[in-house]
Amino acid sequence: MNENEKVVLFEQTPIPSAVAKLSVPMVFSSLVMVIYNMADTYFVGMLNNPVENAAVALAAPVLLAFNAVNNLFGVGTSSMMSRALGRKDYETVSESSAFGFWCAFISGVIFGLLCLILNSPLLTLIGASPDTWEATQGYLFWTVCLGAAPAIVNVVMAYLVRSEGAALHASIGTMSGCLLNIILDPFFILPWGLDMGAAGAGLATFISNCVACLYFLVLLLIKRGRTFVCINPRRFRLKKQIVMEVCGVGIPASIQNLLNVTGMTILNNFTASYGADAVAAMGITYKIYLVPMQITLGFSQGIMPLISYNFTSGNRKRMKDTILFAMKIMLPILTVVTVVYFICSEQLVQLFMQDITIVAYGGRFLKGFSLGLMFLCVDFLAVGVFQALGLGRYALVFAVMRKIVLEIPALFILNRLFPLYGLAYAQCTAEFVLAICAVFMLRHIFKKYDNTGEQDLT
Repeated sequence: MNENEKVVLFEQTPIPSAVAKLSVPMVFSSLVMVIYNMADTYFVGMLNNPVENAAVALAAPVLLAFNAVNNLFGVGTSSMMSRALGRKDYETVSESSAFGFWCAFISGVIFGLLCLILNSPLLTLIGASPDTWEATQGYLFWTVCLGAAPAIVNVVMAYLVRSEGAALHASIGTMSGCLLNIILDPFFILPWGLDMGAAGAGLATFISNCVACLYFLVLLLIKRGRTFVCINPRRFRLKKQIVMEVCGVGIPASIQNLLNVTGMTILNNFTASYGADAVAAMGITYKIYLVPMQITLGFSQGIMPLISYNFTSGNRKRMKDTILFAMKIMLPILTVVTVVYFICSEQLVQLFMQDITIVAYGGRFLKGFSLGLMFLCVDFLAVGVFQALGLGRYALVFAVMRKIVLEIPALFILNRLFPLYGLAYAQCTAEFVLAICAVFMLRHIFKKYDNTGEQDLT
């Protein structure tokens, strides 16, 4: 995508068309990512072994921790790149992309090595029992110890490519790895293949992420000279402006995901006390819940470059109209999904495992999770706006409120009042309160940033 095409997309294309061009590929990418995450659960579930299924569920917080690095160098760098594009500061775009790429790669290598060295304490921390220890260890070896670097680099490169409006290429790169993972899963997991169980699911994920990284490297090689995304190590700069702006947005986003990991770890530990069946059911339920959640996240992140660009270029009316249009699209869709999930909860869980106990647990869990979906839409959009505008501190406040102030205390309280089943209602409680705060914050931003004003929110 050359400079003129970027200008047309960000400045002149009608908002519905611009949002569709940026968000639809991202939504499809998010949907494929969810399906690929669910593929592990689905094919491992075909073994009808709760221990293997519990291993995938227990490892989820560690995989979520990748998002802390992804957000630090993905969200932080892409926000800076889009805002620099709006200012026509192309030198900063190239230097910041090189900074984000190499920091992500180095962090992924360190992450994997630490998990390999601290393997036993890590397994204890995430709630692995003697029954689930070996299966969880095998899954983590491929997905984390060896797979952290390609998994992180894959996502960060998608953010970098998307920041200049190439949403389709970003999505193709991500989806290529996801689709390959779905193809490889049954061969590595099931008895008629390599019969590796949960470890096989991890190996398939590792190979798929490596292929996705290869796609992005080839893409940048082909588009060399026609893209501002740069991963040349000679362009890597530790400039104060780059470090401060990337970290100003990225660190709050990273902390948000670390808090998500903390919340999920606490949830898994509470659930583990009720046995492997409950853990497996919670894992399946969460994967089903991830479908609309990731689509919502994908949509809100897809429009971030459009919001960032128009914010720094001075077209505040177009920025506001983009946000309002996104809200009008997502709220009705998630309302319908909520109703379907609530009514068909047991049938959805049954798609992944036929065990009567697990279906009963999962059906009740999914009812609780589904109630938070409509509020999640407002919350994700608000956080996306904060990140797009470079207001990382606002996103940090929301992250702290979501987990530390609201959700984690709710887990303790609801588990005591309604043992096990109360756990599924903690998230919707937090999202409801946050949605109210998000509406007030968005109104505050709209009033402060009119089409001509240059006021600061601080």
